[in-house]
Amino acid sequence: MNKSTVIVALIAVCLLALVPKSGAQSYGTALGLRFGNQTDYRSLGLTAQQRIKRGLTLEGIVQSDFNNNTTVHGLIKKHDRLISKRFNYYYGTGLSAGSEVSVTKDPGTREITSTYGNATVGVDLMVGVEITLLKANISLDYKPNINLIGRNPWYTGQVGISVRSVVVKGATQNKKIRQKNRAKKRKDNANTPFFKNIIQDVKGVF
Repeated sequence: MNKSTVIVALIAVCLLALVPKSGAQSYGTALGLRFGNQTDYRSLGLTAQQRIKRGLTLEGIVQSDFNNNTTVHGLIKKHDRLISKRFNYYYGTGLSAGSEVSVTKDPGTREITSTYGNATVGVDLMVGVEITLLKANISLDYKPNINLIGRNPWYTGQVGISVRSVVVKGATQNKKIRQKNRAKKRKDNANTPFFKNIIQDVKGVF
């Protein structure tokens, strides 16, 4: 898989994320731990998810192997239901930054050189499934990372398992949104001129 192919795939994912589909998820805000596994090391991190509209979430991840690799990730993800809103799949993309090990191989001498503390910037993809039961959210995902600055190899993949606690339920978040919309509507009606309200009422009669 070459770099241009991965970048084209990334653009395709970004476009798909804009396509409206039926909503999923039974939570509004969820916080927890992420366990990551990739070729060179395993990591432990914090994950926070926030639904921003129906079927669309933002996720922030901070993870580290507590040795030479620490990264921060911000992703936007599109969710759709598999069986119900409690069991769904998702896909998305985002950006990453951190401090990582870079490994360079000399083809001639076959010498391997590792450098540490490299400032890195990259692009993430993510695809996965999740289930929400009671106040627990559990997900399994695959998160490829395309490095733009600071690391060799330029492509790595991580399998992650996240276990989160639901802080705000989806129904609670929906209720707050409805209350906010009603309050805005009342405010708009209160600011409407008195005679304009009378004219609208008369038009309603006829």
